[in-house]
Order: sequence, then C-alpha cells, then structure tokens
Amino acid sequence: MKKIIVPVDFSKHSEYALETAAALAKQHDSELIVMHMLEMSESIFSASSSERGQENAFMLMVANKKFETFLDQPYLEGLEVNPMVKYHKVLKEVAEVATEVSADLIVMGSRGHSDHDGVFTGSNTEKVVRYSNTPVLVVKSKPKTSNFEHIVLATDFAGDSVPSVKKALKILAELGNKTTLLHINSPNLSFLSTDEIDERIETFLQLAKLNETDVNIARISDHSVEDGIISFAKRNKSDALSMITHGRKGLNHYFSGSISEDVVNHSKLPVITFKL
Repeated sequence: MKKIIVPVDFSKHSEYALETAAALAKQHDSELIVMHMLEMSESIFSASSSERGQENAFMLMVANKKFETFLDQPYLEGLEVNPMVKYHKVLKEVAEVATEVSADLIVMGSRGHSDHDGVFTGSNTEKVVRYSNTPVLVVKSKPKTSNFEHIVLATDFAGDSVPSVKKALKILAELGNKTTLLHINSPNLSFLSTDEIDERIETFLQLAKLNETDVNIARISDHSVEDGIISFAKRNKSDALSMITHGRKGLNHYFSGSISEDVVNHSKLPVITFKL
C-alpha cells in the first residue's frame, strides 16, 4: 500500500479520515495525498478570465491557509504528506485522481445523510463509492485502531465475483487480522435453501482455488443484505464491514450499488468497498 488519498473538507469527519489514513500510512510506509475540492459558485464560470483568475487565486490562498492548520497534527510527523487542491466540487474527480496517481486506497469520512453541504454528506460519499475503481474506506468516527481485528465481507459466492473477492481478501489481510465471508439469505433477493447455499459455496471455493480451511465462512438469514451484515457484525463484535459493488451498473444482487451505499450510510462501523 504505497499511496493513500484522503479527500477533506476540513470538518471533524475529515479529521477522522486523516487520522485513520495516517495510522495506515505508518504501518505500510505509504504516501498520503490530502485532497481538497474548492466549492466554486456557478457565477464564476460565466465571469471574465481575469475575474476567474482572481477568484481562483483567492480561493487557493484560503485553501492553502486551511491546509497549514489542518495538517499541523502530531500523528502526521514523519509521514510524506502532499496536499492537493482541485477547483471543481465533482466527487467522481476523487476516483479519477486515485486512478491517475495509482493510489491503493481512498480514506474518507462520512456523517451519513445530511442536509448540510460539504464533502462528507452521505450522498457525496455514495458518489465516491459508486465511481471509484480504487477501494474506499469510509469512517464515521474517531478511529480506535487502524488494524481491524475482524472484518466481515458480504458476498453471494457467485462465480463472477471470484476475482473481486480474492482481490478484496488480499487487501483486507493488510487492514485486519481476520476476514469472514458472509452469505446473507434474504427473501427480497434470490432466496436459497441450505443445500443450494452449500453447493454455491463449494463451487465458489473450487473456482477460487481455496479450501474451506483457508477462509472463514458464515451464513445468516435476514430481511435484507444491509440488515444481515450489520446484525452479524454486531453479534460477532466485528470492527469493520466490507462490500463489493457493481456501482450503478448493478445487478439485482448483493453487488448492486444501492445496497453498498445503504450499508455505507447506515453502518456505524468503518466500511470498505471494492468495485466488481
């Protein structure tokens, strides 16, 4: 894990994300790219080039001043930290920058759904999750640890998810000590009998060239995938949740974008998302 991007709006939620990312960077000797997007007014785009230049220069000066204070944190000492300012508040730009710089992880805070503007409203976090081909770690509170003891990864054990699940397991092994693959049997998706679930898991393990002794596997029945993963995590005192998503290309499956986004918004635990 060589590069970690942290989108910030200088709020307490972005502080949570920065502190989490700093702890990960120290563990993996990673570079931190701290990214802020300027909130440009619509009128600026119809202004003259000189007016735009003056506005850009002023907003850049303000952002740099905020960065000086925001990045003056003891937990950043000894780390390579590179601030970055983007002029447009377009959330998919976070994903584009992550791809451009070959980032290994995006870490961002979220306050869930909110009527307030800012990067870290739930809807904006959803957009980063939806667009990003880079794994996204979403945190809601001040981190207790960056090394999660137990991570729950929801999966339907479908054959086409094998590459993504194996990639996720590799990255989650760097973030935590134990990962459980969780199948959630839900009536509003394609409900399976116990024999059908066992057969699907067996086929999945064969395709993935994994033995059942190589991975932790669990099953739960609940009203929805969201309810199932949150309930299982609570019962087993898990430290983080993980989802794999199709984004907006989603199938009516575990991996539809809306399910992952619901989990991101409603879980109090950190959530790590991967795109299929």
